[in-house]
Amino acid sequence: MPSSSVSSWDEPEGLAARGTLIVLAGRGEHGGVYERFGRRIGFDAYRVRALGDPTADPAVLEQAAKLLADESLPGPKVLVGSDTGALYALQLAAERTAGVDALILAGLPTGTWTAGSWEEEAAARTACPTHQGRLTGDPGFRRGAIDGTPDLPAPRLDLVHVPVLALHGKDDTISPLDRALSVYDGHAGVHTVVFHGGRHDVLNDALHRTAAATVVLFLERLRLTSDVREAPEIHDAGQTPSIRQLPLIAQELT
Repeated sequence: MPSSSVSSWDEPEGLAARGTLIVLAGRGEHGGVYERFGRRIGFDAYRVRALGDPTADPAVLEQAAKLLADESLPGPKVLVGSDTGALYALQLAAERTAGVDALILAGLPTGTWTAGSWEEEAAARTACPTHQGRLTGDPGFRRGAIDGTPDLPAPRLDLVHVPVLALHGKDDTISPLDRALSVYDGHAGVHTVVFHGGRHDVLNDALHRTAAATVVLFLERLRLTSDVREAPEIHDAGQTPSIRQLPLIAQELT
């Protein structure tokens, strides 16, 4: 799939869209890798537009800016970045790119990592056998790209003035948890959730349903208030659970 392609998932027919997520893919990925995430978030009436890997095609950032400025897409508009996509999402927010209402950062990279084989890379990316199989059979996915160390923007969270949801796997070997937490530490606007057993590709990991539920909760709270940290808790046992109701599989660190 060309890096310029935009993968799209919309709200179910008959429902009003509740906002828009713009996904920046990580190293080696393309927007279609996020089909499962996009469909699940779309089911909750949020539009999802997934773009390619900015490290392979800088034009992806121009695409993101155009989508943020597109008045036909409903707000709030949230930039979602996975792996290096998280660094680029941070860059756009730090530069005060128009239209960014919040950030969701998954598997923020914090250094270099090298895989000895595809099997090792797949296992480090995700514990989900379905997603491992999808990546293995995807001709548009670039194996080994995770080893690359492109010239990436520094994570300037001090320049970000929108709510941030940070998702990270406790067992992430590509970006070890302690290093990621050191980046987030001291920034009051960051809401951090750690997934026990989670690996690098948090949105496509074995706990992808929990990750999606956490994202939807964040989005609903964002719609209620401009400050997620002061938003009321959402409790509805028949729908997505509150983050605070997930102590066995996710840990909230704000």
